[in-house]
Amino acid sequence: MKIAFFYKSEEVKKILENRLLEHEIVFFEEKLTIENVNKVKDFEAISIFVDSEINKNIIDNLPNLKFIATRSTGFDHIDCEYASRKGIKVSNVPVYGSSTVAEFTFALLLNLSRKINEANKQLKEGGNFEIDPNLEGFDLDGKILGVIGTGKIGKNVIRIAKAFNMKVLAYDVCHDDVFAKENDFLYKTFEEVITNSDVITLHAPCTKDNHHLINKESILKMKRGVYIINTARGELIDLEALLFGIDEGIVGGVGLDVIEGERNFKKGDKLSLFNKKNVVITPHVAFYSREAVERIANTTIENIKAFISGNPTNLVK
Repeated sequence: MKIAFFYKSEEVKKILENRLLEHEIVFFEEKLTIENVNKVKDFEAISIFVDSEINKNIIDNLPNLKFIATRSTGFDHIDCEYASRKGIKVSNVPVYGSSTVAEFTFALLLNLSRKINEANKQLKEGGNFEIDPNLEGFDLDGKILGVIGTGKIGKNVIRIAKAFNMKVLAYDVCHDDVFAKENDFLYKTFEEVITNSDVITLHAPCTKDNHHLINKESILKMKRGVYIINTARGELIDLEALLFGIDEGIVGGVGLDVIEGERNFKKGDKLSLFNKKNVVITPHVAFYSREAVERIANTTIENIKAFISGNPTNLVK
């Protein structure tokens, strides 16, 4: 089978090559776009990450395509409905970084709560050991954490929060009452969670129903000085509304690993968010640990081999 991988990692490239020796494999460092789709016109399978948007136009330009293996849990970057109509199977990696992303969530929160970036900058740029009043942070101990989405990542976030002695309120369309009892937190309505939380962290998939879940209306209901963390999907937050919340002093700080429209960003592009001192932004790297990357590669290989054998696994609906 002819398989195209859109991948930048040399280490992972070796793993994939060594375990798929019997197939014709080509690696591309760039993401898949309409501009380069002709390079893989004859390929039967492609493996992509979330930076490649597989829409109707891309699919129509891949007449031999039978299988898409996305190296992510989320699959909102793929038009799965249209792919299905064309007889194309799509698989994902359901679990690879539930601890990895949860840990990064707290890395963002601690960076904000203790103003680590500012303290580091003061010392490195000015050699200044004085305790500037602007570096005063706040304790997580006793604060209310609102967790939106209690899947595997959300659950790990709750476990970590409990180690910090935080109180937890959670919202999810599906409740795990056993887990809630074991970890001493309450499920509440979305409005109750965002209204009462000191920190809100997002761990929900992006769907048509929750697009711009955090918007101007919801921000106006939040506690003044609330902190918002997003390591899930950028489209969950309306950026204009977020800027409004920051400028009005409703939102005290923001930690983002994902941003709406990030797939269309080009090197050098800037957002007004980048200039805000109380905003920490990273380029979708919450998943990016040595262990998680290995798990992604191994599951992707298993998905490809299972599809070739006629017993596909981890298919998305």
